[in-house]
Amino acid sequence: MAYLPSQAMAWGMLGHRVVGEIAERNLTCKAKKNIKKILGNESLAIASNWADFIKSDPSYDYLGPWHYINFKQGLTLDQFTASVMQDTSTNVHTKLNMMVSELKNNKNLTQDKKQMYLRLIIHMVGDIHQPMHAGRPEDLGGNRVRLSWFNTPTNLHRVWDEQLVEYQNLSYTEYATALNFTDKSQRRTWQQAPVSTWIYESYQIADKLYEGVKPEEKLGYRYNFDHVDTLNDRLLKGGIRLAGLLNEIFG
Repeated sequence: MAYLPSQAMAWGMLGHRVVGEIAERNLTCKAKKNIKKILGNESLAIASNWADFIKSDPSYDYLGPWHYINFKQGLTLDQFTASVMQDTSTNVHTKLNMMVSELKNNKNLTQDKKQMYLRLIIHMVGDIHQPMHAGRPEDLGGNRVRLSWFNTPTNLHRVWDEQLVEYQNLSYTEYATALNFTDKSQRRTWQQAPVSTWIYESYQIADKLYEGVKPEEKLGYRYNFDHVDTLNDRLLKGGIRLAGLLNEIFG
């Protein structure tokens, strides 16, 4: 088991805001009220990028491993789940569960700590729905897989982190509006899956994305056509699951 370095971020600013906006539109009234007590007038979409912005402050360097977790390739769901559940090291799975538990059960949390944990949860749920977030440690989650995007030098991670999302040419509110169509049964199914399954989904998708490109390949219109449905599915599921988690904590 290995962890990605801090420079291998998941979802760029736009992707995180889409996830946050979808989540906000699916909160219960009670959850909205209780979240407002913590974030004030800061929306989930705006709060979603705090965890990346503070990387410029060395005092927050310890949060780097909270964003990531990667595994060797070829694990079945049972193997993957067993490995995740047995792991007690600092990673996105253990820390996400810790923060959820603290917000639900620790009545002595300070306002500052509540705000920090909430902002991190919003961000980290987005992180684990970006497929290349569960990429291979040996190439830094696709950062060393060199490609070009419409003739601009890039890498596989950045294509999924930012360029494919930005290529849709939508604001985060427009994007959320375009995607936010689910029924009650669909939301329940997605939200009931454990966090380990959310990560495993990304893990499986990432494996296919590696197989689908060659080093130095030129990506463009066809790549978008082939993968935009996967992109949209991950953004939507991230938003719906984030809403479910926040409704559970604050609703």
